[in-house]
Amino acid sequence: MNEVTYVQKACAYITRGTGELLVFEGPGHDGLQIPKGTLETGESPREALFREVREESGLVTLNGTRRLTTDIWTRREGRRYVRHFFHSRVHEPRDRWTHTVTDGGGEHGSEFEFRWVRPTTVGDGEFALDLDEYVGLLPTVPGPEAVASASD
Repeated sequence: MNEVTYVQKACAYITRGTGELLVFEGPGHDGLQIPKGTLETGESPREALFREVREESGLVTLNGTRRLTTDIWTRREGRRYVRHFFHSRVHEPRDRWTHTVTDGGGEHGSEFEFRWVRPTTVGDGEFALDLDEYVGLLPTVPGPEAVASASD
């Protein structure tokens, strides 16, 4: 009988004032990703979230961080991920940037290309690892077209 392994992950949905979601593409990834990573020994999901966001994106100030949900996601037989999804807001004027991962682990030195997307415009299958599964739990913010028509 195969023993099932559960790996604890912290996943970050980071949005800015316009409601756009932070995503990245990096080497060896098969679609859009969000900052995420494995919990270290003795670390809470929330602590892991802040560490992973800092290591993977360089962002250090997150606002209004709240837990959205936790699930169990199966990637391969015998390996399951307990994914803790959080939402945080950030004030970030850059539309795009490249960050070099600083975790000292397997991704250390990798460059991730960050950008913002409107969650409602990303198509099925564009995110890797079903990471968009809970985007619908994010607060909705009117798009620029709704703001323009409201001021007419």
